[in-house]
Amino acid sequence: MLERLDEQSPDALLALIKMHAADPRSDKIDLGVGVYRTDEGGTPVFEAIKRAEQQLVDEQSSKSYLGPEGDMGFVNALMPYIFGEDATMGGRIAGMQTPGGTGAVRLAAALAQKAGMTKLHMGTPSWPNHAQILGDISLEMAPFDHANPDGTANVEAVLAAIRGAGSNDGILLHGCCHNPTGVDYSDEDWAAIGDAIAETGIFPIIDTAYHGLGHGLEEDVAGLRSVLAKVPEAFIAYSCDKNFGMYRDRVGAFYILANGQETLDTAFSNANALARASWSMPPDHGAAAVRLILRDSDLTKVWKDELEQMRNRMRQVRDRLAEAGTQGSVDMVPLGIQNGLFSVLPVSKEQVAQLREDHGIYMAGSGRINIAGLTMGNIDKFIGAIAEVTGSD
Repeated sequence: MLERLDEQSPDALLALIKMHAADPRSDKIDLGVGVYRTDEGGTPVFEAIKRAEQQLVDEQSSKSYLGPEGDMGFVNALMPYIFGEDATMGGRIAGMQTPGGTGAVRLAAALAQKAGMTKLHMGTPSWPNHAQILGDISLEMAPFDHANPDGTANVEAVLAAIRGAGSNDGILLHGCCHNPTGVDYSDEDWAAIGDAIAETGIFPIIDTAYHGLGHGLEEDVAGLRSVLAKVPEAFIAYSCDKNFGMYRDRVGAFYILANGQETLDTAFSNANALARASWSMPPDHGAAAVRLILRDSDLTKVWKDELEQMRNRMRQVRDRLAEAGTQGSVDMVPLGIQNGLFSVLPVSKEQVAQLREDHGIYMAGSGRINIAGLTMGNIDKFIGAIAEVTGSD
């Protein structure tokens, strides 16, 4: 049977990791891997997480099963940060724990398909795994252009997609800190998007993977909240892997907004059944640590301070890139108004290869860079390399 399988292309990012590791140059720069790094280049464990983990070691009395919905204390503790003071929106929201934000997106897509969705509209470029998930469950994807050439959001494209959608269509939106472009919708854009969704009845799925890494915990979910206030139903996928630094522990949550308790209960029962068939029970450790942080005011403050330091460092990098202006053929000014870990530079695959070979700068072939891979110690080298490689055309 195995001889019937077709070989799959290797993951380009994993190949990039191997190439970077094998490069002997001491001044090489890794802008490919999508994790936060300090100005010293490390990806440390949060101090708040360390303290919460120690508390788990000291106090956790069992590692028995929790059930397919996972740690509901974790799920409920997150809700005010995502949805505001009325965290359940009058009892219209229910959630469950998932293996990372990826598990939440997968569950959202599968449940939407089970409910009758036949097509999901999605701005491109997007996180590559979005398309892989949809392809794996055979849910049709309808792409539209997410960003304009000047580095701003193409709100006209998303509104056109919404208004042209069919009755069984959905739309996937990034809640903040868009991956890979860093291009987010403005408050006015979100208001128009929410109005259009309410008018057409298209089903929204909002992927919120970088909450707190843009402008702040409240600011980064303002658009999500404005949409949810206008629509009868929606799915929300959420990740703690980035804003708590829990990458390898896979900490996520999936939420359902429904118009009525009976509908909410039915949808949640179907989500539970899909989760049971997919991963049975989500991993507990990371979610338990997050729960302890959010229930302890001192730990919450430590976490918020650490998150602010991350956000400020990335903003510092973006400001420095924007100050550089145009280097070669690349205008870096838009990077200053974009958000989160990622941005996409207008460079060719050949120029990406030249940056790697001549300067030891490793980035995805699409031009996506991890902003946190730049530090005050290597950013001038990066700017100079961009000028040299792209200015020769």
